[in-house]
Amino acid sequence: MLPSPAEDPLPVPLLEREPELAAAIRAVDALCGPAPSGGLIIYRGEAGIGKTALLTEIRRRSAGRCTVLSGTGAETMTSVPFHVVRQLLLPALLSEPEDRLRRLFGDRFELTAPALALAPPTGPLADPQGVRDGLDRVVTRLAEQQHGKPLVVLVDDAHWADAESLTWLAAFAGRLPALPLLVVLAHRSDAYADPRTGPGPGNRPDARTEPAATLLRRLGDQARLTVTLSALTEEATTDLVRSALGHRTDAPFCRELWTVTGGNPYETVELLAQVRDRRIEPVADSAGRLRDLGASSRGDGLADRLEQLGSDATRFAWAAAVLGTDISPRVAARLAGMGRDTADDCAHRLREARVLTGTDPLEFTHPLVATAVYRAIPPAVRTALHGAAAWAVTDAGLGAAAASRHLLEVHPDDDPEVVAQLRDAAREHLAVGAPDAARRCLERALQEPPPPEAYAEVLYELGCAALLTSPDATVRHLRSALDLPGLASALRTDATCRLAQALAHSNQLRQASVAVATEAARTPPGPARTRLQAAHFMYESFRAAEDDPEGRSRRLADLADHLKGTDSAERALLSLRAFDAMLRGEDAAHVVDLCDRALLDGRPARGVGWTDTEWGFETPAMVGIAYAFTDRPDRARDLFEEAVRAYEISGWSGAHLAFAHTLLGLAHRRAGDLRQAETFLREGLRLADRVGTGLAVHWDAVCLLIDTLVARGRTAEARELADRYAFGPPWPSAMVMPDGPSVLGRLLLAEDRVREAVNELEAAGAALEARGRRNGTWAPWAYDLVRASLAAGDTDRATRAAALARAHAERFGTDTALGEALRCQALLAAPDEARTLLSRAVRHLEASPSRYEHAQAVYDHARALACPAELSRAAALATTCGADALTAQAEEALAHHR
Repeated sequence: MLPSPAEDPLPVPLLEREPELAAAIRAVDALCGPAPSGGLIIYRGEAGIGKTALLTEIRRRSAGRCTVLSGTGAETMTSVPFHVVRQLLLPALLSEPEDRLRRLFGDRFELTAPALALAPPTGPLADPQGVRDGLDRVVTRLAEQQHGKPLVVLVDDAHWADAESLTWLAAFAGRLPALPLLVVLAHRSDAYADPRTGPGPGNRPDARTEPAATLLRRLGDQARLTVTLSALTEEATTDLVRSALGHRTDAPFCRELWTVTGGNPYETVELLAQVRDRRIEPVADSAGRLRDLGASSRGDGLADRLEQLGSDATRFAWAAAVLGTDISPRVAARLAGMGRDTADDCAHRLREARVLTGTDPLEFTHPLVATAVYRAIPPAVRTALHGAAAWAVTDAGLGAAAASRHLLEVHPDDDPEVVAQLRDAAREHLAVGAPDAARRCLERALQEPPPPEAYAEVLYELGCAALLTSPDATVRHLRSALDLPGLASALRTDATCRLAQALAHSNQLRQASVAVATEAARTPPGPARTRLQAAHFMYESFRAAEDDPEGRSRRLADLADHLKGTDSAERALLSLRAFDAMLRGEDAAHVVDLCDRALLDGRPARGVGWTDTEWGFETPAMVGIAYAFTDRPDRARDLFEEAVRAYEISGWSGAHLAFAHTLLGLAHRRAGDLRQAETFLREGLRLADRVGTGLAVHWDAVCLLIDTLVARGRTAEARELADRYAFGPPWPSAMVMPDGPSVLGRLLLAEDRVREAVNELEAAGAALEARGRRNGTWAPWAYDLVRASLAAGDTDRATRAAALARAHAERFGTDTALGEALRCQALLAAPDEARTLLSRAVRHLEASPSRYEHAQAVYDHARALACPAELSRAAALATTCGADALTAQAEEALAHHR
């Protein structure tokens, strides 16, 4: 006779997992050792293969020595931002007193705590990268402060983790080896295919911008160990069967059970439980019943078995499946339309049937069970249950974002209240750094659809939500919004400016310029029109080519030169005018005066600051760039240091912070501090790489870094960088800072590719002259063309280029430009005249902030004089600014004089 389940509970041993478990225990030992080392371990396998059981055993083995945090992805929760991260961190953080909690977050509390539901948002828009950086800081500090009990983090069912949690984890994994932190993660092996079938909420194709498969692959690339769990062998299955049913179980019965389950541990245990429930004798004659019995454990068979428990139990199970995880029996009863006693009875029967476990909250016994129950719900009933769940969550005061995962599953029904709820949810998602979740809510709101008078506004909100993640979608939605009636004047202006911004981010500067110009033409005079006109001037000036550059510059000068900078609009126009005048090589003193008027007491005024969204960060950036190229890198540095501080405080850790570091690198490069320049430029490039590829900030950072490396004499590194980032034609539609073709020509010349350098530099000069851009510090093509032409034996071309460079320098008037032009002319002069020209160049460059160019001039002058003292001075100057190759040249020349 078989024992009854009550007399002898079914054992669930961990079979054939000794190597996998041993690997985890070794990792825990290393974590707890005298020199703690962490890392990432990944277990993957089919559903029911035993991943959860393995993680449970690792938790049990680690609990005495480590602090264990755990979280689980859920199919019905993939649309809930930071769901898994909250599971992981909240148990540890909620026990902390507020002062210690704030120390853990540091200056990122206001930005990151709302994502963890620890504090309300402080603003309408949180930068997703800034939130991820804040999570990095919190987890790092938690790991470092677990004295004697290092941190072990367990993540189960990672294939169903929400996109925000999985994206953070994939980025954070690279830091694990340096931290006293071990992450053990489990996911299904077929997750790499990212299958999305059936009606489950987690199976919508748009549930993640970046598919789970991609993120899991990235995690796998960083894991110290990845193990694919295998099915149980026939021998292990036989041991499991006999431990459950008795050692006299027939071998044919064991073999058939193994064949039916395929060695899947979950299906094996479930089938054994049903054998015991039905008191089937484990003999050869009973083996034929196993296949039908096994089918009842999954899919339609499980649904049929559920119906046998009665309609009340079925409805309660459906309600629980809609709620997903942490199931409240009270809420489930409300959704199922039953009283407390009936609900308690249903929960009891479902526990006995191994569908549910726990009391309050309830959980499904296995994700396979939850999926089967959810997919068994008739579509109309499922939709109704989600609708009821949404209002139950709302009535409980949990907010629109919490209700939105249910509203996403409700069929459109022309309900303005649903639209309002989804719009509120989108705002809540944006405020915690989850723009993808906001996008899903607004896309669903459009399907409802909104009332006609609100339709354009929802499109506008959708375009704004997609701006951080999908410029193409932003363009599509904002154009649609602008084509419809219903947008107020202020929203039309803002929508147009955001449309232009998205077009610019998509390398469509001409279209961006046309968009703001068209809207400006239909906007009556006033602040809105001025904003649009300023945007038009900006995008035109940023273009690598334009139709009427001289006319645009003239119109801008007429509009801005007389302004005093009394409000934001005037300051924006002055910034644009200063930038344009700098590019054109106009009188540098006038450029500096324009910059000064664009600021308030030397700093960006309120409304046109680094984080102000109406005019954009470009406004103060243009002032700083103009300062940098008019021999005021000190003022540029002050502005750009303020930019870095502003972005770090605000948590803007993406392209804005990358650009700020790049600009700081520019300021140091113009001051001749090549070491600091390289440091900031590499950091800017690193930050840009986290955001994407081929961005405008990539072009600028790479261009400046190539120029800096060439100045330091590291030509091979500069070439490797240029090749890695495809620096060269085809150039983007936006200009590169400094002039990209000029810097490419400089690199080619440093590589002794003289003919290619001449061609590149000559083409660069022709394009710039046609646009009236004559600043030789921004675009040093003429200086390098003189040297390249002489190397090619073309004195006439060199002479023409030197004369043009001198004329432009005289007009511009900075000591840097004049000194560099004189150095070039000295290359063509007779010895006596060359010494005179170089002496004048040294005086100009000594008066300039350009220490590197000053060191070059001193070296050239010292060689012309054959003066050891000046060579020694040149070597010292070159060493100070980090020009290693120039130092070596000066020291070698000095050695010849000894």
